[in-house]
Amino acid sequence: MKRLWIALTLVLASPLALAQPASLDQLLQDIRQLRSSEQAAMREREAAFLRERDNQQQLMQQAERELAPIKAEADQLKAEFDRLEQALADTEVEMKQRSGYLGELFGVVRQTASDTRSQWQDSLLNVQFPERLEQLDKLASAAQIPTVETLEQFWFMLQEDMTASGRISRVGAPVISRDGQQQDVPVLLVGPFVALAGDEYLGYRSEVGLLQVLNKQPGSRDLIADFAAPRSELADLLVDPTRGTVLAQMQQSPSFMDRVHQGGLVGYVIMALGALGLLLALGKLFWLYRISAQIKRQSNDLDNLRDDNPLGRILGVIGSDPKLEDLETLELKLDEAILRETPALDRGNALIKLFAAVAPLLGLLGTVTGMIVTFQAITLFGTSDPKLMAGGISQALVTTVQGLVVAIPLLFLHATLAARSKGLTQVLEQQSAGLIALHLDPGAKRGE
Repeated sequence: MKRLWIALTLVLASPLALAQPASLDQLLQDIRQLRSSEQAAMREREAAFLRERDNQQQLMQQAERELAPIKAEADQLKAEFDRLEQALADTEVEMKQRSGYLGELFGVVRQTASDTRSQWQDSLLNVQFPERLEQLDKLASAAQIPTVETLEQFWFMLQEDMTASGRISRVGAPVISRDGQQQDVPVLLVGPFVALAGDEYLGYRSEVGLLQVLNKQPGSRDLIADFAAPRSELADLLVDPTRGTVLAQMQQSPSFMDRVHQGGLVGYVIMALGALGLLLALGKLFWLYRISAQIKRQSNDLDNLRDDNPLGRILGVIGSDPKLEDLETLELKLDEAILRETPALDRGNALIKLFAAVAPLLGLLGTVTGMIVTFQAITLFGTSDPKLMAGGISQALVTTVQGLVVAIPLLFLHATLAARSKGLTQVLEQQSAGLIALHLDPGAKRGE
């Protein structure tokens, strides 16, 4: 009944409802036809659904039939995996039981290879055996127990190094010259201690694996030439027993000129003042010794006065036959002559004293400027890298040392020159007074 009402509603809502039926019979006939067509469509859909259901059931049955052998195979593989896993565990236990102390031996070998690698990293013998470091790296990083062949190879490398350490070898190797050019030259290896090319010592640069000519060569080159020449007797040679450490430190040690350059402009001024003061002091000292010798010769020959020395010029003022009745005038002439000679004896002493006083002050100036440079480096780059501050600190310390090194000798020289000048002045005064006494008492001895 419900379906009938639905069909009636659809009919009324359809475009057919727009047309008026001719009669009630016609309307009933239309409704029956519509119901008949709907039932036919329903049966057709139901038949299609049943066919699809049967098809799905067939597919499911086929999938179940295909799944059964796959499950069986999976169960078989799982059982095989469990069996192999158990066999692997049993094998590992058996391997540990059979290996015994091989695990500890493996650790010792790896540690020894690593330590040997560290010792040989900067060795000169790497030039002769360039592949041994790579072999040591492989042995030190190995993840498996080394074989007997590997252990024998390691032992052979150790034996090879010991043999080469006591042998002098000549090999061809690339060498970096002072100008940065690389060329193959014959190299003379004296064990792991020194390497020679021509008449120059070589250093080993481990970062590039090459030899390089050292900027600062130790000792005389004649030793190298005598050692490298064919001979039947022993020859001397400077050898670094630390295997290159002393030679490397020698390259880092600054020379005298390096220290002077570290002082900068202030250091150059201090050294110039020191050199000028030293030359002036030595020249003045030599001149005073010459004047002293001349005065001594003149004092031994007062009868023959000469004007090439202060004593002769002073005594020449009064002549060989002075008038003793005018004694005061004679003394005044002698004093005036001594005063004329004294400035020449003291000339240059004040300048040397000035240099001795200025040198420490210049050193202090260099210290201040060096600290300013250091603080500027700290401001720009911080304190993470001490090398950035080394330049300013070196300038501060070097200029202080330069000022003291210049001032101390100049002070001693000034004191020596002042004492020598004063001594010569006293000699002139004593000789003048003695001459007056000699003329007053002609019978007195000249030495008294």
